[in-house]
Amino acid sequence: MKIRDTTVVFDAADIDVVSAFWAGVMGGEVWKDDEEGWHAVLVDGKQVIGVQHAPNHVQPEWPDGAQQQVHLDIYVEDLQAAHDEVMALGATFLQPAEDLDAVDGFQVYADPAGHPFCLCWRP
Repeated sequence: MKIRDTTVVFDAADIDVVSAFWAGVMGGEVWKDDEEGWHAVLVDGKQVIGVQHAPNHVQPEWPDGAQQQVHLDIYVEDLQAAHDEVMALGATFLQPAEDLDAVDGFQVYADPAGHPFCLCWRP
């Protein structure tokens, strides 16, 4: 099997809000095919995330509720700046890092549809 490309696709009841959120996080733009209930987040013209309309989407409850469906680990250079940016875009802060002074670590957030993601750091 030869794979040409892959895309992580999030299901969401409100694809406008979720695609705008991820476009903001990724520094990209939203391409819309509303007739098909599909948005793509493009960065430098390349699709990096898809958002598909799912009117009955059930938000995962992290960490102890309904099973997590998927999550992204996003490695950043400046955790505080990344935290401020995702919060301004509409993220929910779910879990702080155990040790902000550790060599590597992560904090857990959710996008507006409840999909968990981590802001991570490492040397």
